[in-house]
Amino acid sequence: MAYSKELAQRVRKLLAHIPDVQEKKMFGSIGFMVNNKLCIGVGEYQDCVMMVRVGPENFEEALKKKGAQSTIMRDRVMKGYVSLTDEAAKNQKALEEWVIAALDFNKKIKSS
Repeated sequence: MAYSKELAQRVRKLLAHIPDVQEKKMFGSIGFMVNNKLCIGVGEYQDCVMMVRVGPENFEEALKKKGAQSTIMRDRVMKGYVSLTDEAAKNQKALEEWVIAALDFNKKIKSS
């Protein structure tokens, strides 16, 4: 698995104003941790280029958006995580909306 350095840089810029962001390389992708919680992943997931953590309560609504699909790991749907196609991540406005959704959910959960 690989990740798009260009997409990672675009996400990095959108998170630049957040004080506690860490990047962790995981399984050929890069995870953006906010306040020690996984928020966004940039990498190949199924036929997608990134994953956002929107939470279980926002999951079904998020799946209705163009280019969004369930994140599946080990044949299991990861409810609360949405994978995005390249098409969904290319549009800057849409990318910003996904990052905001991930940050909003991140504020609601505790670190593990």
